[in-house]
Amino acid sequence: MQELNTKAKITWCAGCPNSQILVAFREAITELTSQDKLKIENIVATAGIGCHGKIAEYLNLNTYTSLHGRLIPTMTGIKTANSNLTVIGFSGDGDAYAEGIEHLIHAARRNSDIKLFVHDNQIFALTTGQVTPTSPKGFKGKSTPFGNLDEPFDPILLMLSLNTSFIARTFALDISKTKEIMKRAIEHKGFAFVDIIQPCITFFDTREYFKERIFWIDDQPADNPEIAMQKIKNIKGKIPCGIFYEISKPTFEAQQ
Repeated sequence: MQELNTKAKITWCAGCPNSQILVAFREAITELTSQDKLKIENIVATAGIGCHGKIAEYLNLNTYTSLHGRLIPTMTGIKTANSNLTVIGFSGDGDAYAEGIEHLIHAARRNSDIKLFVHDNQIFALTTGQVTPTSPKGFKGKSTPFGNLDEPFDPILLMLSLNTSFIARTFALDISKTKEIMKRAIEHKGFAFVDIIQPCITFFDTREYFKERIFWIDDQPADNPEIAMQKIKNIKGKIPCGIFYEISKPTFEAQQ
């Protein structure tokens, strides 16, 4: 853990769940490298633009920060250039689901061997409060003072529709669960997608809302889309978290 620290001052808001994601990731990498499942020099951590993006400054790893919404093609390029690398990306719901939605869709359907962790706080937090594609209908933010008119979309359902080979959701405030899901995603061969519920404590504090509604599914992911759909469905307002779907299929890079 100590070896993954940097001298950069953490400038996220005090108490921001981004810090919990950072801790979970450091723990995941520490455990995988200590078990000789990863080589630290072969890890490349990439980040998009948004509050989440500062994570690259706090990791003593090979890192790269992309343009807004262009994280995924950068990751694909890195993996294509050197298949020995483990390419891990951190994105936000604005970065991944708004500006970068087209890249997300195509990387998932191609099964690029990259791992994507989306810090989903349902808001553009770095620019102080505009709506994203996962913001709830009626949300009043900087860009929607009279309430958001759009229905939010579920990225988990989108990924299932693309037959994405690894699909999971976790809750940033549960560091242990997040660490374990990150480890499973990193070890998966193919495109691994993890949506991380990460409340923004400054512009859209949903911590209590999610604490009351989160529940964890069993640890065995489905390998059938219909069964996965049953795991994904919200039950009486509850929000499932865990690994919903995992299959094995040829990666984009292996077919070149």
